Amino acid sequence: MFQKKRNTFHGGVHPYEGKELSKDKPIVKAQPGNLLYYAVSQHIGAPAVPIVQKGDHVKAGQKIAEAGGFVSAPVYASVSGTVKGIEKKVSAAGSPVDCIVVENDGLYEKETFEECPHWEKLDADTIRNKIKEAGIVGMGGAGFPTHVKVSPKDPSAIDYILVNGAECEPYLTSDYRRMLEDPEKVIGGLKIMLHMFPKAKGIICIEDNKPDCIAKFCELVLPGDNIEVLELKTKYPQGAERMLIYAATGRKVNSSMLPADAGCIVDNIDTVTAIYQAVRFGEPLMSRIVTVTGDAVQNPCNFEVPVGMLLSELLEQAGGLKNEASKIICGGPMMGKALFTMEVPVTKTTSALTCLTEDEVSALAPSACINCGRCVSVCPGQILPARLSVFAEHGEEEKFLKYGGMECCECGCCSFICPARRPLTQEISSMRKVLLAKRKKK
Repeated sequence: MFQKKRNTFHGGVHPYEGKELSKDKPIVKAQPGNLLYYAVSQHIGAPAVPIVQKGDHVKAGQKIAEAGGFVSAPVYASVSGTVKGIEKKVSAAGSPVDCIVVENDGLYEKETFEECPHWEKLDADTIRNKIKEAGIVGMGGAGFPTHVKVSPKDPSAIDYILVNGAECEPYLTSDYRRMLEDPEKVIGGLKIMLHMFPKAKGIICIEDNKPDCIAKFCELVLPGDNIEVLELKTKYPQGAERMLIYAATGRKVNSSMLPADAGCIVDNIDTVTAIYQAVRFGEPLMSRIVTVTGDAVQNPCNFEVPVGMLLSELLEQAGGLKNEASKIICGGPMMGKALFTMEVPVTKTTSALTCLTEDEVSALAPSACINCGRCVSVCPGQILPARLSVFAEHGEEEKFLKYGGMECCECGCCSFICPARRPLTQEISSMRKVLLAKRKKK
């Protein structure tokens, strides 16, 4: 079933897309280097606990770290080789993180996985456990353990399973290529989730700048599948969880709610594909699709990258830089993290490496707010970014909370549109982190 409504949400912006650089480049397998670094914190929640020691031989698909709690996820080797030990590496966020180091032997020996051709005979708990054991987390960027997401308090209250194929972040085309090249796996993963929640309806949400993906899914979805293909208006941040839920269902989610509270479960294209691979073929999460792009890159393209490979090696396989990069970002330009080193390992949440010749942000110094109200007009959360940033700057926590500061989704629309170039999102984000840390202590 196809519904053409161009559904959307309040606010949002239209930044330069930049997708033409890599959208027509099919996925190719990246070849990892000599050493791979597996971060024990690749997800929201407790770090994984290493279960291998220096000198151990491991195979691709072998568990090397087990979940450190319910809200956690195990980590698997993506190559065969010898464990060299544990050392700290800088993460994309700039902080040091413990990594299990494996020396690649180049043989790529794999563990034997147990296939399940008749997964429809499994009950929901068995499927949930397979998802948990596979180490699947949200691969759209958040990294929330997927087995937790599919374990709502009341499974019968789930009305919708939303597959997020919006990919609204500029420059990124990894989900686009996955949808074009592996649509059967996406649909297969969604069917597995619908099997877990028999009262729910599946909705594949795709922005209207991807008509070929929409056509592909419309062709493959059968009338009896209980799946709808929904065209969304192309606008950033259409793929943000709250915005997607509202655009697809009309239901609202605030900062004190989970999507399940609105009867929804939302998963990224790559996450749904990983669910299919885990349940149908027994494969743990060992790789993901990463876009290497930007006007500074010699050959922008899309790679299937083994987790643990260094970003510096990945850039080399895209031909390196053709021009000096003023800004290198892990992710996209709106919500990605600027890097000060390329010696950063790929994790389950690494979606892109974006290399730009111009750093437009640092080139323009911020000035005083001119009270134009543009930040308010584009804010998807319908809050007051300029005022909230002042409260954050002055440490006025009560006023920040009173004016809905916790409803910010940190999408960056306000900073993008601000003619005074004020770092509104960054200031609000800093205050949110402080308040969330205080809540955690309590």
